[in-house]
Amino acid sequence: MDTDDVRTWVQRLSFSGSLAGLISMAALALGGRRDVGSALAPINAPSHWFWGDEALRRNGASAKYTLIGAATHHASSLFWAAFYELLRLRRRRRSAANALGDAAAITALAAVIDLKLVPERLTPGFERRLSRRSLTWVYVAFGAGLALGGAIASRDR
Repeated sequence: MDTDDVRTWVQRLSFSGSLAGLISMAALALGGRRDVGSALAPINAPSHWFWGDEALRRNGASAKYTLIGAATHHASSLFWAAFYELLRLRRRRRSAANALGDAAAITALAAVIDLKLVPERLTPGFERRLSRRSLTWVYVAFGAGLALGGAIASRDR
């Protein structure tokens, strides 16, 4: 990859990752409101990487938990979007259909690694605040954001 290719890849991963992060954060808030009565509880939870189990019990807004939790979730979204966009680069022809398939594959990989393979301290944390149904919707929303970002980028080429 030359410098222009790297720049384009970074722009694409920033767009698709941010879109996936925002859409999945909305799903986190909706699930938290329904499951534990707090839209912020699952957004605070990823800050357990930094603050320990207290972050998993925090329901209200705070700079310490909410901002760090949201930033951690966004960084994780960008991380997974990097793999998504690498997969998209390997496609000879990019389309909305294969954007969806690629997003589903990366989202499934992210879910398995996030929820089954990493040590407990490195899990997203929100899985401890949400029902299985809400957790599924968070990952579906994440995948939809990746796919939408990939489809828009394919259309713009």
